[in-house]
Amino acid sequence: MGHVALGMGRPRSPAYDPAVCYESARVIVGPFLLYIGRIANPLDIKTSRGMAVFRREDCVGEFRHDDGPLTLGLPRFDFAEAVAAGARTLILGVAAAGGRMDATMIADVVAALDAGLDVAAGLHQRLRDAPAIAAAAQAGGRKLYDVRDPAAPPQVGTGQPRAGRRLLTVGTDCAVGKMYTALHLTAGLRSRGVAADFRATGQTGIMIAGAGVPIDAVVADFLSGAVEWLSPARHDNGWDVIEGQGSLFHPSFAGVSTGLLHGAQPDAVVLCHDPLRTHLRGLPHMPVPDIVMCLDRNLAVARLTNPMVQAVGVSLNTARMAAPDALALCGAIADRTGLPCVDPVTTGVAPILDRLSARAIAA
Repeated sequence: MGHVALGMGRPRSPAYDPAVCYESARVIVGPFLLYIGRIANPLDIKTSRGMAVFRREDCVGEFRHDDGPLTLGLPRFDFAEAVAAGARTLILGVAAAGGRMDATMIADVVAALDAGLDVAAGLHQRLRDAPAIAAAAQAGGRKLYDVRDPAAPPQVGTGQPRAGRRLLTVGTDCAVGKMYTALHLTAGLRSRGVAADFRATGQTGIMIAGAGVPIDAVVADFLSGAVEWLSPARHDNGWDVIEGQGSLFHPSFAGVSTGLLHGAQPDAVVLCHDPLRTHLRGLPHMPVPDIVMCLDRNLAVARLTNPMVQAVGVSLNTARMAAPDALALCGAIADRTGLPCVDPVTTGVAPILDRLSARAIAA
């Protein structure tokens, strides 16, 4: 039976002193039913999609309405059918407008609870704060899991150097593959016999990894401190691969990106980019920044806490491109930046890992 340990703390690892590690007793119990509902924008179901890709063995199927245009390619169940198939928890894996549930979502969650499912969500609006949902959960004795409850202690960042090596994924915009890239890099390092831990900072990554800090729910003064807490000193010559959020060039989310750059003290950064996007997400009046300029700006901000930070690669999301065009674009960006350029899903991340090894970044 799959489960996600949810304390949003640091996952236990032999590389760390147990005295500074945290494991929560709160557990999201699987198997899972993944929610799509009536969502029409593929970017808005990235949590459900992430679970389907990286936790497929723990997912029995998906729930979507008849008029819902999207699918994850999983068996389709209603709530009663999902319970009969063994599902224990509905993952409300959507990024709703404003982080709030609409009337359809609330009604669906109530129906899921009435059918015997627990519910987990990572929205800014907590499940427990919706009266109908709270009442249904109480009446049925069901559990609600609000993934965006921060667990990191309220501490300011210090910028004090700490042992270990850290890689942070950064982006030209939001939702350009920072989590996917970080997960693939972590898996790639481990496949080479290098100790590596994925450090989740968003709802999707936390559900996949079972731990992390929902960085956009942390009070602004404590952003960098939360990242320092999430990625403590390590002494095994391994890597913490930290999931980036937002973009320095997105006026809505640049503050979170800055806090991550300062708190992570990254030794290496990988820039993530969607080459077909013409403007910043949700801001049609603002174009996507130039890749080279974006790399330079991220390195400049990161140097406040790690003057030795290096860029080691560019990661593209080429899912909507023909394979020959994607490969040609990777080559062109590699020539322009002097860095390996990959699509982690289609080409893998080996060139970036080779660069990381060649740079011989010391712990």
